[in-house]
Amino acid sequence: MDNWNNKVKRLLKSELVKRGVSNADLAILLNAIGVHETKASIDSKISRGSFSACFFMQCLSVIGCSKIEIEEYESSLLIAADPNVEYNKISKNEE
Repeated sequence: MDNWNNKVKRLLKSELVKRGVSNADLAILLNAIGVHETKASIDSKISRGSFSACFFMQCLSVIGCSKIEIEEYESSLLIAADPNVEYNKISKNEE
């Protein structure tokens, strides 16, 4: 579990650094959209790396991050994906 926490923590921190946004700045931005966080609470969440997906998305949204690259983690992620086969689709006319 810690490995995943570290990955998401590094991912969020890197996006903040890329944009020059401090945790204090992040608190101000989050408060502006009605998410009540303090610098201390953000420091704690990011330090632990155990925050909700909702918090993660809120942070990315307020810093203007609309795309993240997680390619370095792809080999270790086990994600269900669509199979590489065509589905037999039934059109309305065939029903």
